[in-house]
Amino acid sequence: MIPDLECSALTKQFGDMRAVDNVSFAVPAGSFFSILGPSGCGKTTIMRMIAGFLAPTSGDIRIKGKSVLDVPPNKRAVNMVFQHLALFPMMNIEQNIGYGLRRKGMGRAEITRKVDEVLDRIGLPGINTRKVDELSGGQKQRVAIARCMVLEPDVLLLDEPLGALDLKLRERMKVELKSLQAAFDTTFVYITHDQSEALVMSDQIAVMNAGVFEQVGTAQELYFRPETAFVAGFVGDTNRWQGRVERVEGDALDLRTENGIVMRGARHGRALRAGDRAEIYVRPEAIRVAHDANGIAAFDNRMQGRVTALLFNGAASRVLVRPDAGGEEIEVALPQSGEFAALSRGDALHIGWSGAQGNCFAAGAGPVPGAG
Repeated sequence: MIPDLECSALTKQFGDMRAVDNVSFAVPAGSFFSILGPSGCGKTTIMRMIAGFLAPTSGDIRIKGKSVLDVPPNKRAVNMVFQHLALFPMMNIEQNIGYGLRRKGMGRAEITRKVDEVLDRIGLPGINTRKVDELSGGQKQRVAIARCMVLEPDVLLLDEPLGALDLKLRERMKVELKSLQAAFDTTFVYITHDQSEALVMSDQIAVMNAGVFEQVGTAQELYFRPETAFVAGFVGDTNRWQGRVERVEGDALDLRTENGIVMRGARHGRALRAGDRAEIYVRPEAIRVAHDANGIAAFDNRMQGRVTALLFNGAASRVLVRPDAGGEEIEVALPQSGEFAALSRGDALHIGWSGAQGNCFAAGAGPVPGAG
């Protein structure tokens, strides 16, 4: 099938800076596609080129198989929701949603019918005459989406639309946005620097860094099978160690860290050889704990340490363990129930994890994670 949106070799140059560097991707019809990356990586530049606000330096943008490079923004079958929504406070809800229809010359009765229909689909029937300042933050978000969707775009672009919301509302809106996308069966292209937004809502995610896509895949693929050090360090919490490769056996290797600990991990990226500098990433939830060495005897990586901090965050606790052999603290994720629920600072623990849970890459290619 022809994708709703396809970008080929898309490049944008600003003077000597290449903000977007030869990026290609396709978004299937009716899917939720996110571009995830840190501030300044180029994701907003891509969005503005798709919308028509910026012209690419080179490359092509196709919507439903047809190039739109020569199509002005107001003629493209796309619409855009911004972080600050841009609802008109002097207009009621029907006037806000029907604004684009009025500009197209549609009659009043037909506008009312279409507004009623889209309000039903977003779960806010009967609010036609209410003012914008009478709505909650979540209702305003839905009205902003309705104002776009009433124009029946092929692609809806969303530029960090949850960034201005408080944490609790942002969490609820993640679920609502995904539900709205399914209800309208419209292709959503969403940009964000917040990994939790991308992981929860997206069918496919492109992780962007310094103008290029590091990896495109499902949330599960990015989290469990990162293809680059940047993805391993940027998506999700992780422990990271740097060192030098001692031995390679197939896709497994042994890494001697800077404080002398030897760890086994799984090789990724370019072929690492003995003597290469490398780094290993291990998720906090991949690490198991035990009261004695027997409890972790089956793991490739085993060490003893003491609890230095307990970080409660509701569903689970983050436990920081300082290895007796030296080195930085290791972050471990533990449930709030079970035999380790009552840990205290200073408690001795044995920790271990499988070598397959450690993703190894050439050193210096990933972001510095918050712990490890």
